Amino acid sequence: MSEDILRMRGITKRFPGVLALDGVDMRVKRATIHALVGENGAGKSTLMKILSGVYPHGEFEGEIELDGAPARFRGIRDSEHAGVVIIHQELALVPELSIAENIFLGNEQAKNGVISWNHTNSEAADLMEKVGLRDSPRTLVEQIGVGKQQLVEIAKALSKEVKLLILDEPTAALNDSDSENLLELLKTLREEGVTCILISHKLGEVLSVSDEITILRDGKTIETLDTADEAVDEDRLIKSMVGRDLEHLYPPHTPDIGETFFEVEDWTVHHPEHRERVVVHGAGLTVARGEVVGLAGLMGAGRTEFAMSLFGRSWGASISGSARLDGRELRLRSVADAIEAGLAYATEDRKQFGLHLDYDLQQNFTLAGLAKVSKGGVVDLNKITAVSERLRGEFGVKTPSVQQLAGNLSGGNQQKVVLGKWVFTEPELLILDEPTRGIDVGAKYEIYELIHELVDQGKGVLMISSELPELLGMCDRIYAMSAGHITGQVDRENATQEELMRLMTLETARGGVEL
Repeated sequence: MSEDILRMRGITKRFPGVLALDGVDMRVKRATIHALVGENGAGKSTLMKILSGVYPHGEFEGEIELDGAPARFRGIRDSEHAGVVIIHQELALVPELSIAENIFLGNEQAKNGVISWNHTNSEAADLMEKVGLRDSPRTLVEQIGVGKQQLVEIAKALSKEVKLLILDEPTAALNDSDSENLLELLKTLREEGVTCILISHKLGEVLSVSDEITILRDGKTIETLDTADEAVDEDRLIKSMVGRDLEHLYPPHTPDIGETFFEVEDWTVHHPEHRERVVVHGAGLTVARGEVVGLAGLMGAGRTEFAMSLFGRSWGASISGSARLDGRELRLRSVADAIEAGLAYATEDRKQFGLHLDYDLQQNFTLAGLAKVSKGGVVDLNKITAVSERLRGEFGVKTPSVQQLAGNLSGGNQQKVVLGKWVFTEPELLILDEPTRGIDVGAKYEIYELIHELVDQGKGVLMISSELPELLGMCDRIYAMSAGHITGQVDRENATQEELMRLMTLETARGGVEL
């Protein structure tokens, strides 16, 4: 039996106006964890969609061998029948169905056309035990968190007798604990003979679990590295991914912080469906001109709910408290009110809430500020094109045309469009919710530079991030939230991951005391 379970040779894939893959070669050894890394748009997901049959044989050039035999998949069913299963970043689960129903969806445990629910739940329980999921098989998927949903997807893959498991950004939306559990599960699967291909932008995780790493850049294979080599570290990977050295993960910046201009006091928010539940408790913070202020917290701390409720009551009920900009009390009854007042909010979920994926860049860039490109209620198409071309250049969006659909862009370029859309509204305060989630290190650096450009213009930025190194590297001050309370704040000079984690895990509010 060959040492390699997979060989891909000369894989080339074209889309209209774009050469996505250009003669990619890749070999994966049996019973290993093989990482695939590269900048957004490098071709990683496209390559894996070819391997899993999403793009069927005949729609690309090149050869695939699986277990030493030619693989010519006509669709996903063919690849799954051969033991190749892909778990996409956007999970393919039905929230209203149970865990067991999701595990066997499309592979129902039936006899003579009748589903045996006892057998379904029993088999699901066995698979759940393998992946460390201890809920009832009858639990609805909508009642479990994202970390457990990832485990359901893996159990679903195991039900199909998977040989080669592909995971596309499996920890992007997970907290540290869930991420660690998932990576440990991958190691266990490797010991049981399952081969894994891991796509991830989290280079520390890649180095901790993978046996080999293949780097793609601009649709081409750059190299494959053995992680047993002591010379393979994050700096080595970054240089190979972006084609240059990044001296710092965060661009150097000397802040010019002015007067406090945005203040929130005693902000309280109730859950929109369960009105008796308080999600944000008397929160308060300030932002000065020229300042990047961070907001740290564990999943469920209330950070996003706080930000969305500020942004024109776009989330929450029975909202109370005060928000002032330049000393003026703000009446933020709608998103339109918030935009007019000088606020902007870049959501953490750019695909669902940040962009219209089936609209082109021109529409996405200008939708939040149509009044600026209209006269007498009539949109000026020439002005829209001129504005979009300017924003495309200013934000470095890599695309052949502003007529390109947003859904066809890489994640990093989509995030730049989101930022450009909100900067076009000329906000005084820009709230950024997980602004670099799921994008590569090169695109992150460019977004950090854009943030610095904004604050250098006298704007303020409130930055929510689950990555503590990112907050420490970018922010002038950092607030921490725990269970809906602001539990403290630290400035750049005194901020450490340990201190932030202490504040993020406090059970009671400390009244926003400066520490």
